[in-house]
Amino acid sequence: MSLDTQSAFTENLKKLPLKPGHLITLGIALVVLGLLALAYVVGATLVSVVYVGVLMLAGGVLHLFHAWSVKGWSSFLLWTITGLLYLLAGVFAVVNPLEGAAILTLLFGATLIGTGALRLWIWAQNRAQKGAGWMAISALMSLAVGLIIASGWPDNSVWVLGLILGVELLTQGWAALLLGLALKQKMNP
Repeated sequence: MSLDTQSAFTENLKKLPLKPGHLITLGIALVVLGLLALAYVVGATLVSVVYVGVLMLAGGVLHLFHAWSVKGWSSFLLWTITGLLYLLAGVFAVVNPLEGAAILTLLFGATLIGTGALRLWIWAQNRAQKGAGWMAISALMSLAVGLIIASGWPDNSVWVLGLILGVELLTQGWAALLLGLALKQKMNP
Protein backbone atom coordinates (compact mmCIF):
# COMPACT_ATOMS: atom_id res chain seq x y z
CA MET A 1 0.00 0.00 0.00
CA SER A 2 1.36 3.40 -0.92
CA LEU A 3 1.81 6.05 1.75
CA ASP A 4 -1.11 8.14 0.37
CA THR A 5 -3.40 5.11 0.27
CA GLN A 6 -2.41 4.10 3.78
CA SER A 7 -2.98 7.64 5.05
CA ALA A 8 -6.43 7.78 3.43
CA PHE A 9 -7.24 4.35 4.88
CA THR A 10 -6.23 5.48 8.36
CA GLU A 11 -8.33 8.66 8.07
CA ASN A 12 -11.37 6.68 6.86
CA LEU A 13 -10.85 4.20 9.68
CA LYS A 14 -10.92 7.02 12.23
CA LYS A 15 -14.31 8.17 10.86
CA LEU A 16 -15.92 4.80 11.55
CA PRO A 17 -17.86 4.40 14.81
CA LEU A 18 -15.34 1.79 15.96
CA LYS A 19 -13.91 2.06 19.41
CA PRO A 20 -10.81 -0.13 19.73
CA GLY A 21 -11.03 0.14 23.52
CA HIS A 22 -14.53 -1.34 23.47
CA LEU A 23 -13.38 -4.27 21.34
CA ILE A 24 -10.38 -4.84 23.59
CA THR A 25 -12.59 -4.78 26.71
CA LEU A 26 -15.12 -7.10 25.06
CA GLY A 27 -12.32 -9.43 24.00
CA ILE A 28 -10.85 -9.62 27.50
CA ALA A 29 -14.30 -10.25 29.02
CA LEU A 30 -15.07 -13.01 26.50
CA VAL A 31 -11.67 -14.66 27.06
CA VAL A 32 -12.26 -14.66 30.83
CA LEU A 33 -15.79 -16.08 30.38
CA GLY A 34 -14.45 -18.69 27.97
CA LEU A 35 -11.78 -19.77 30.42
CA LEU A 36 -14.39 -19.98 33.19
CA ALA A 37 -16.66 -22.07 30.97
CA LEU A 38 -13.77 -24.39 30.13
CA ALA A 39 -12.83 -24.70 33.81
CA TYR A 40 -16.43 -25.50 34.77
CA VAL A 41 -17.84 -27.28 31.70
CA VAL A 42 -20.67 -28.98 33.59
CA GLY A 43 -21.81 -25.68 35.08
CA ALA A 44 -21.50 -23.99 31.69
CA THR A 45 -23.60 -26.76 30.14
CA LEU A 46 -26.34 -26.37 32.75
CA VAL A 47 -26.33 -22.58 32.51
CA SER A 48 -26.57 -22.72 28.71
CA VAL A 49 -29.49 -25.19 28.85
CA VAL A 50 -31.34 -23.00 31.37
CA TYR A 51 -30.64 -19.97 29.16
CA VAL A 52 -32.09 -21.76 26.12
CA GLY A 53 -35.07 -22.79 28.26
CA VAL A 54 -35.75 -19.21 29.32
CA LEU A 55 -35.58 -18.11 25.67
CA MET A 56 -38.06 -20.85 24.75
CA LEU A 57 -40.37 -19.69 27.53
CA ALA A 58 -40.23 -16.13 26.18
CA GLY A 59 -40.85 -17.44 22.66
CA GLY A 60 -43.84 -19.43 23.88
CA VAL A 61 -45.38 -16.41 25.59
CA LEU A 62 -44.86 -14.32 22.44
CA HIS A 63 -46.44 -17.04 20.26
CA LEU A 64 -49.46 -17.17 22.56
CA PHE A 65 -49.86 -13.38 22.56
CA HIS A 66 -49.71 -13.47 18.79
CA ALA A 67 -52.22 -16.32 18.60
CA TRP A 68 -54.69 -14.56 20.85
CA SER A 69 -54.34 -11.28 18.97
CA VAL A 70 -55.31 -12.91 15.64
CA LYS A 71 -58.33 -14.94 16.75
CA GLY A 72 -59.99 -14.41 13.38
CA TRP A 73 -57.23 -16.22 11.55
CA SER A 74 -57.65 -19.82 10.57
CA SER A 75 -54.16 -20.48 11.95
CA PHE A 76 -55.09 -19.41 15.50
CA LEU A 77 -54.95 -23.02 16.66
CA LEU A 78 -51.54 -23.59 15.04
CA TRP A 79 -50.04 -20.50 16.71
CA THR A 80 -51.53 -21.57 20.06
CA ILE A 81 -50.14 -25.11 19.79
CA THR A 82 -46.74 -23.73 18.78
CA GLY A 83 -46.73 -21.39 21.77
CA LEU A 84 -47.72 -24.17 24.16
CA LEU A 85 -44.99 -26.47 22.77
CA TYR A 86 -42.42 -23.71 23.24
CA LEU A 87 -43.63 -23.21 26.81
CA LEU A 88 -43.48 -26.94 27.57
CA ALA A 89 -39.98 -27.28 26.11
CA GLY A 90 -38.82 -24.20 28.02
CA VAL A 91 -40.23 -25.45 31.33
CA PHE A 92 -38.64 -28.86 30.71
CA ALA A 93 -35.22 -27.30 30.02
CA VAL A 94 -35.37 -25.01 33.06
CA VAL A 95 -36.69 -27.66 35.47
CA ASN A 96 -34.57 -30.56 34.12
CA PRO A 97 -31.37 -29.04 32.72
CA LEU A 98 -29.52 -32.39 32.72
CA GLU A 99 -32.19 -34.05 30.59
CA GLY A 100 -32.36 -30.91 28.47
CA ALA A 101 -28.61 -31.12 27.95
CA ALA A 102 -28.96 -34.74 26.83
CA ILE A 103 -31.61 -33.81 24.27
CA LEU A 104 -29.71 -30.76 23.01
CA THR A 105 -26.46 -32.74 22.79
CA LEU A 106 -28.13 -35.47 20.76
CA LEU A 107 -29.72 -32.89 18.46
CA PHE A 108 -26.38 -31.14 18.07
CA GLY A 109 -24.60 -34.37 17.19
CA ALA A 110 -27.33 -35.30 14.71
CA THR A 111 -27.16 -31.84 13.14
CA LEU A 112 -23.39 -32.13 12.69
CA ILE A 113 -23.77 -35.59 11.14
CA GLY A 114 -26.47 -34.31 8.77
CA THR A 115 -24.48 -31.19 7.91
CA GLY A 116 -21.32 -33.21 7.31
CA ALA A 117 -23.16 -35.67 5.08
CA LEU A 118 -24.77 -32.83 3.12
CA ARG A 119 -21.43 -31.06 2.64
CA LEU A 120 -19.87 -34.34 1.52
CA TRP A 121 -22.64 -34.74 -1.06
CA ILE A 122 -22.14 -31.12 -2.23
CA TRP A 123 -18.40 -31.77 -2.49
CA ALA A 124 -19.02 -34.92 -4.55
CA GLN A 125 -21.16 -32.89 -6.96
CA ASN A 126 -18.51 -30.14 -7.24
CA ARG A 127 -15.19 -31.90 -6.68
CA ALA A 128 -13.83 -30.64 -10.01
CA GLN A 129 -14.06 -27.05 -8.75
CA LYS A 130 -10.87 -25.37 -7.63
CA GLY A 131 -10.64 -25.44 -3.84
CA ALA A 132 -13.36 -28.10 -3.47
CA GLY A 133 -11.04 -30.09 -1.24
CA TRP A 134 -11.72 -27.60 1.54
CA MET A 135 -15.41 -28.51 1.35
CA ALA A 136 -14.47 -32.18 1.76
CA ILE A 137 -12.28 -31.39 4.77
CA SER A 138 -15.06 -29.32 6.33
CA ALA A 139 -17.56 -32.11 5.67
CA LEU A 140 -15.36 -34.78 7.16
CA MET A 141 -14.65 -32.65 10.25
CA SER A 142 -18.37 -32.00 10.86
CA LEU A 143 -19.17 -35.65 10.28
CA ALA A 144 -16.39 -36.81 12.62
CA VAL A 145 -17.35 -34.42 15.43
CA GLY A 146 -21.01 -35.40 15.06
CA LEU A 147 -20.15 -39.09 15.21
CA ILE A 148 -17.89 -38.56 18.24
CA ILE A 149 -20.69 -36.71 20.04
CA ALA A 150 -23.29 -39.32 19.07
CA SER A 151 -21.07 -42.24 20.08
CA GLY A 152 -20.50 -40.78 23.55
CA TRP A 153 -24.13 -39.86 24.11
CA PRO A 154 -25.72 -39.63 26.70
CA ASP A 155 -22.67 -39.76 28.98
CA ASN A 156 -21.03 -36.75 27.30
CA SER A 157 -24.17 -34.62 27.58
CA VAL A 158 -23.05 -33.05 30.85
CA TRP A 159 -19.92 -31.48 29.34
CA VAL A 160 -20.18 -31.21 25.52
CA LEU A 161 -22.31 -28.06 25.42
CA GLY A 162 -20.16 -26.38 28.08
CA LEU A 163 -16.99 -27.26 26.18
CA ILE A 164 -18.40 -25.87 22.94
CA LEU A 165 -19.58 -22.72 24.72
CA GLY A 166 -16.16 -22.25 26.33
CA VAL A 167 -14.28 -22.69 23.06
CA GLU A 168 -16.68 -20.32 21.28
CA LEU A 169 -16.32 -17.63 23.95
CA LEU A 170 -12.55 -18.03 23.95
CA THR A 171 -12.16 -17.80 20.17
CA GLN A 172 -14.56 -14.86 19.88
CA GLY A 173 -12.76 -13.15 22.73
CA TRP A 174 -9.35 -13.53 21.13
CA ALA A 175 -10.75 -12.34 17.80
CA ALA A 176 -12.27 -9.21 19.35
CA LEU A 177 -9.14 -8.54 21.42
CA LEU A 178 -6.74 -8.90 18.49
CA LEU A 179 -9.02 -6.87 16.19
CA GLY A 180 -9.23 -4.11 18.81
CA LEU A 181 -5.45 -4.06 19.23
CA ALA A 182 -4.93 -3.98 15.45
CA LEU A 183 -7.41 -1.12 15.05
CA LYS A 184 -5.82 0.79 17.92
CA GLN A 185 -2.40 0.41 16.30
CA LYS A 186 -3.75 1.38 12.85
CA MET A 187 -5.63 4.43 14.18
CA ASN A 188 -2.67 5.65 16.22
CA PRO A 189 0.39 4.94 14.08
